[in-house]
Amino acid sequence: MCLVTLVIGGDCGGTSTRVVVTTLDGAVVGRGRGGPGNPVARPPAEAAAALVGAVRDALAGLDPTDVVGAVVGVAGYSRLTTAEGAAAYASAWSSTGVPVPLRTVGDAVVAYASGAGDVPTGSVLIAGTGAIACEIVDWTVGRRVDGIGWLLGDEGSGFWFGVAAARHTAHALHAGTGGALVSSVHAAVGGTGPEGFVSAFYALARDKMAALAPLVFEAVRLGDPAAATILEDGADRLAATLLALPPGDGPIVLAGGLLIAVPELRSAVEARLDRTALLAGDAAEAAARLAALQVDAGVLRVVEGA
Repeated sequence: MCLVTLVIGGDCGGTSTRVVVTTLDGAVVGRGRGGPGNPVARPPAEAAAALVGAVRDALAGLDPTDVVGAVVGVAGYSRLTTAEGAAAYASAWSSTGVPVPLRTVGDAVVAYASGAGDVPTGSVLIAGTGAIACEIVDWTVGRRVDGIGWLLGDEGSGFWFGVAAARHTAHALHAGTGGALVSSVHAAVGGTGPEGFVSAFYALARDKMAALAPLVFEAVRLGDPAAATILEDGADRLAATLLALPPGDGPIVLAGGLLIAVPELRSAVEARLDRTALLAGDAAEAAARLAALQVDAGVLRVVEGA
């Protein structure tokens, strides 16, 4: 008889929840996906239910009692430190049939681990819809810089780029000037003339404002000088956010949708750093690796053969 030992890793974000089941040596044997998993953006019970649904999908055809470790990174992790959040996740997890407790960590931890491998201390810069830099110390979040939301910070984020593009467009329309960026942003937002554009922009939902960010990068590729200036400004702000962390010798990991998907921005940020940064990989698989690292090999009895 062979005793199979499995671990679960998860990445619970504002858009979706992803879960993997792997062996201790990292071979993926199951995957699952659920709905939005940020317990700050939605009720903790709903976010926990999304996680449980993804776990059940990932465990399809597998025995939950073979799981010996489970780690998930959660956007909005602070909510899990409250009694309501902790109770919601504990109750939901008990329904999975997994015999080991769930360990939750901030999404910055698994983003860092996805690029840094097994090195437990370093730093991570995340730029997606929002932006934050975190010091990681022994797989826990230390000091944080920015990540304070779209009104007060998140500089160099998707929201920041979207607003910067709209700001430039509003001024250009009032001045009677144009360019690739102005044309694309005006077309996306709508409105007749400068005043109509401004009114249409203020009527947008926040996610629609952030959705203007790709227009900046498209205009950069078309050679628009205003877009290039905005990109350089955003790179300055992201690098400053990262460099405000305490200095250290550990790895620097770049993560988040903008830094992963926009090579022009990533290169601009890297040019402002004094050493080579690593690029984030799959956060759910990184969480599974963290779970495997926590498994005490001394308490496992693996029997090979019949």
